[in-house]
Amino acid sequence: MGIVFTRLFSSLFGNKEARILVLGLDNAGKTTILYRLQMGEVVSTIPTIGFNVETVQYNNIKFQVWDLGGQTSIRPYWRCYFPNTQAIIYVVDSSDTDRLVVAKEEFHAILEEEELKGAVVLLFANKQDLPGALDDAAVTEALELHKIKNRQWSIFKTSAIKGEGLFEGLDWLSNTLKSGGG
Repeated sequence: MGIVFTRLFSSLFGNKEARILVLGLDNAGKTTILYRLQMGEVVSTIPTIGFNVETVQYNNIKFQVWDLGGQTSIRPYWRCYFPNTQAIIYVVDSSDTDRLVVAKEEFHAILEEEELKGAVVLLFANKQDLPGALDDAAVTEALELHKIKNRQWSIFKTSAIKGEGLFEGLDWLSNTLKSGGG
């Protein structure tokens, strides 16, 4: 566990811990991303009912990652996990263009939450390996990310299955958290 992360980066300034929520609609790839980051491989997953929590050590930051189920009936309970969160990883299924409006509404509702006002936001435009997937610019437009003025955020094209874009996103997140964001 975490051996990939410790090999990739040497220690810089000691350890920092961060609480991160992984949010997004059901079937966006949240759990696949979590286990890809933690174990370095793709594991077979089923829809998350409730949550998964794992510790991921990366770039000298220990991430306590909470992967919350994204089904409609579960989303109202997300707010129970908001206190003391430094960052949000919002995962979007870039190939599910029919539900981008719902993804946008849920995302902007999260940004309005008082307990998350200081949280840094990393967006993963996931499933880039699928036909018809929108690129990061199209997802940025669909989610109206230009409206975010009061917090640090970034978006990365990812494929959880192939492992593409995930580490670039975590690099941005760990550097942002180290520099005092979140």
